[in-house]
Amino acid sequence: MLRVDKRKVDEKREVKITRDYTVYAEGSVLIEVGATKVICTASVVDKVPPFLKNQGKGWITAEYSMLPRATQDRNQRESAKGKLSGRTMEIQRLIGRALRACLDLEKLGERTITIDCDVIQADGGTRTASITGGYIALEMAIRRLIEQGALSENPLISNVAAVSVGIVKGQELLDLSYVEDFEAEVDMNIVMNEKGEFIEIQGTGEESTYTRAQLDTLLKLAEKGIAELIEIQKREIKECFEGC
Repeated sequence: MLRVDKRKVDEKREVKITRDYTVYAEGSVLIEVGATKVICTASVVDKVPPFLKNQGKGWITAEYSMLPRATQDRNQRESAKGKLSGRTMEIQRLIGRALRACLDLEKLGERTITIDCDVIQADGGTRTASITGGYIALEMAIRRLIEQGALSENPLISNVAAVSVGIVKGQELLDLSYVEDFEAEVDMNIVMNEKGEFIEIQGTGEESTYTRAQLDTLLKLAEKGIAELIEIQKREIKECFEGC
């Protein structure tokens, strides 16, 4: 199958990371996955939600938004509507769950880290890019807390990254662009850690069903893509804290 951008079926889009994209957040990156661009920032406060008070544990939460002209047509800001859409709430809960799985909340202490993911340009895979970039911003913030002496132990357990896979015209594909996602018979978002363990699998047959063999192929594609993304995360962190 010839993809629109001439990628192989098991080839992810080009990934570019710009570290410290904003100057005030404890950790920040601009992640570009093909034409999709997301600003991910990690902000630290020394308090926790009421349900965690006096428990000696920290918390990771996330907020997700898309700029009005991140897509081909302008969308109204959700703040102007006065409420978040169901899609937005679902995505930011996914990002929060994914990133909480990567660290020991007790070692974080009673502090909250908020990961803000703002999509400035969308071409498919905004939630997976948010998780992958959000992890880098989170690790940057954690490492800086350690450097400042605010943390005595590193609470990070394992890198976490995410990628989309799907079936388009009967072919299993890695890392769907918007056009591919729109045409997909099956669409999945996979979140995994560095250990090769699954954190979340979101899979839907869009007017189609799929077999166990096809599911196995999709999971193998996701494993390959996520392993490559984790290598990019590691490289960016290494370059940042050895060279900046």
